[in-house]
Amino acid sequence: MEKDREKQIYLAKLSEQTGRYDEMVEAMKKVAELDVELTLEERNLVSVGYRTVIGAKRNFWRTLSSVEHKEWSKENEENVKRIKNYCKRVEDEIAKVCNDILSVIDKHLLSSSHRLPLWNLPKGDYYRYLAEFSSGAERKEAGDQSLEAYKAAVAAAETGLAPTHPLRLGLALNFSVFYHEILNSPESAIQLTKQALDDAIAELDSLNEQPYKDITRIMQKLSDNLALWTAETADLPEEGGNLLFLTLNGFVSVILFYLRSFLMMFSDH
Repeated sequence: MEKDREKQIYLAKLSEQTGRYDEMVEAMKKVAELDVELTLEERNLVSVGYRTVIGAKRNFWRTLSSVEHKEWSKENEENVKRIKNYCKRVEDEIAKVCNDILSVIDKHLLSSSHRLPLWNLPKGDYYRYLAEFSSGAERKEAGDQSLEAYKAAVAAAETGLAPTHPLRLGLALNFSVFYHEILNSPESAIQLTKQALDDAIAELDSLNEQPYKDITRIMQKLSDNLALWTAETADLPEEGGNLLFLTLNGFVSVILFYLRSFLMMFSDH
């Protein structure tokens, strides 16, 4: 078993170096099917492989959707029909990848790992990707599964990870996007984002050797989303003021975080 594990890991790394991510995914899938606790390096290989494959296909889908909208605005029905057929092919490819990794997570990774946030987070992500292009009952099912996975990840993260941990911050980022894009609930997305920023700021002293770059990068994305979503909902008469207040507080939190990080790094020299 150990020899085969080393072989597949080597092949996965080789595939990554040559940009053959489909083969990278297949190699790491075989490692996951060994039902062993994956190392940090192995977890990263699984994540990078699937994320790269699905990321490219989601970009294709977004591009096609944009072109379809342009053709529709020009009332070019024939081209719209062609694009819809092409979109369906890409959607089938996305669904295949999502269902593949979701099966691996449920059958092998969650059952062999005590690190539940590590795998419930991508589980929520891949169900979210399915919901992005689905409709009706299929969209609701994917959305429900995504929500359940994210909630399970949050429950585990809140008991096992510091608010400043990149994984917990990344979970807040992705979960808030789910609320905004899939459930169409900007208020929930804003509240979740604001809470994540506040909790992280309150725990600055616990940073120690944690990766500053990862933390600041994710917090910047959270802050950017907070600004964007608040701007989108600012025209709501009763809630607009409250949402703007949340955004301003979020910006202040991020500024304080950057300042504190700079001072801590400066004091080390």
